[in-house]
Amino acid sequence: MVLFPSLLDGLAGTVSIKKGRNSRKDAGREAAEALAKDARKNELMLSSSGIVKSNKSSNFASVCSKRGQKGINQDSLVVWEEFGCQEDMIFCGIFDGHGPWGHFVSKRVRESVPSSLLCKWQETLSLTSLGMDFEMDLDRNLHQFDIWKQSYLKTYAAIDHELKQHPEIDSFCSGSTALTIIKQGEHLVITNVGDSRAVLATTDDDGCLVPLQLTIDFKPNLPEEAERITRSNGRVFCLRDEPGVFRVWMPNGKTPGLALSRAFGDHCVKDFGLISEPDVTQRNITSRDQFVILATDGVWDVISNQEAVQVVFSTPDREKSAKRLVECAVRAWKNKKRGIAMDDISAICLFFHPSPSQKAAPLTISKQADMIKTF
Repeated sequence: MVLFPSLLDGLAGTVSIKKGRNSRKDAGREAAEALAKDARKNELMLSSSGIVKSNKSSNFASVCSKRGQKGINQDSLVVWEEFGCQEDMIFCGIFDGHGPWGHFVSKRVRESVPSSLLCKWQETLSLTSLGMDFEMDLDRNLHQFDIWKQSYLKTYAAIDHELKQHPEIDSFCSGSTALTIIKQGEHLVITNVGDSRAVLATTDDDGCLVPLQLTIDFKPNLPEEAERITRSNGRVFCLRDEPGVFRVWMPNGKTPGLALSRAFGDHCVKDFGLISEPDVTQRNITSRDQFVILATDGVWDVISNQEAVQVVFSTPDREKSAKRLVECAVRAWKNKKRGIAMDDISAICLFFHPSPSQKAAPLTISKQADMIKTF
């Protein structure tokens, strides 16, 4: 049973009465922003390093972000437990800015996505028949997923348009990635723009903990991405001093040299193949699934999926899991990237189940190579 629509309708109605000149759309957004404000007040929303734990769910999130050596930290993140006042729902998002205004863009996207998504979700729900009888759980899950997917597509298109028109943020040559996860009961919705990555820790048939990559790193040299860019008269190539680092360029080959094929902002190349359209996937959580890691490329540039899962799993105190992963990435940058300025490093570790008791059968870490799987 979905309770959120009636709640938002009520809040929107209250706002409309108080401010009769506002349209229903504006009222809905104000209502969603009011929910976000209330979540922050009740310590159910976090946008900096720390932890988020609700007494009404088994979710537990550990969050950490560390500035690199390139200036201001352009990473932003958010965790919202009881998302939209739903006890069984949590929203996690991580955003990696780039360019001169990258930190402003990533923060703006972080602030806009959750509340805007709630509004679009409400609108999409109102256009569907919630009284439908589903004979199979699969039909119900597909219906719920389709609502989320359509809501995300509308939300991201609107936010990117707002960024282009924003009077105080210059997103012409600056932008941000966006990786988010919504956990609704035992259902995950994963949405990705850019090269931040989500990795799930699950157990195989032998009881070993293995990583499953839930997202695609959207780089310009991926066949489908490169085809779209070149079809739009954009160019994809590496610089001589950066072998293997493919970038998106304008037809003249001079700017901006973006190492992503999807991003918010960067409107100088939006006509040449760069898009902000998210890849939206889903997964049903099983008893085998233990936790998911969301991290910016500052982690994945130096730590493998397998190593990241092992670091988080082996941390005795879940509260320190994200911090330990970030610290391991910092050390890896010093060892593997000598002479290169360290990138900003941010991670969210979302645990699905309560801490295992001492009597539970211990899990082991699989030594096999990273497994990559999308859903």
